[in-house]
Amino acid sequence: MVLFDEDPVSLITETTNQFHITPDREALTRISGSLTTLHSTRASKLAHQQHVLKTLSRRLNNLHSQSEYEEERHDAGRHASEMLRMDTEKFRVAKGVSDAEVESERLGSELGGLRRVLEGLEREGTEGGRRNGGDGVDEVVLKLQFYRSLGIGVSQDEATGDFNRAVIRNTAKGDVNVVNVDGKLNRSFYASMFWDSL
Repeated sequence: MVLFDEDPVSLITETTNQFHITPDREALTRISGSLTTLHSTRASKLAHQQHVLKTLSRRLNNLHSQSEYEEERHDAGRHASEMLRMDTEKFRVAKGVSDAEVESERLGSELGGLRRVLEGLEREGTEGGRRNGGDGVDEVVLKLQFYRSLGIGVSQDEATGDFNRAVIRNTAKGDVNVVNVDGKLNRSFYASMFWDSL
């Protein structure tokens, strides 16, 4: 056994007094508090991120379900037939507009011709005027009425007064043909073209 010159209790007390552990304890307390704060902060952030993840997962599932529902409800064949129907309707309307434009032009030309005939009749007066000397106007009017009864509308050139265009309607076929009569071809050719269109 080792013998000490001093009393062991005094030696231990003195040794203990020489150690300054209070700052170390304070440091350990601060570190422990920081670790606790850090742990709670990390736990809070983790809980928030888990909540965000669950919310996004629910949204993703909802969108996925909606997408599947729309895919099941979508009928490609019906869509194609609907597009075809709409295209057909569009072309039918376009043809109707074109026919209406041709008819409007024909009626405008016919109106212009009738106005000129009316002006001529008004100039002749109630007694007939030029009609007593000849029947040129009556012949033109009769020809116009005959052509109109066949479905042929003619229009007059405002500058020259010549009939230079014919609009031929075939109600049985639903066709409308416009023929420019420029006088370059013989009359039999135009007559054949008119009868073929009728």
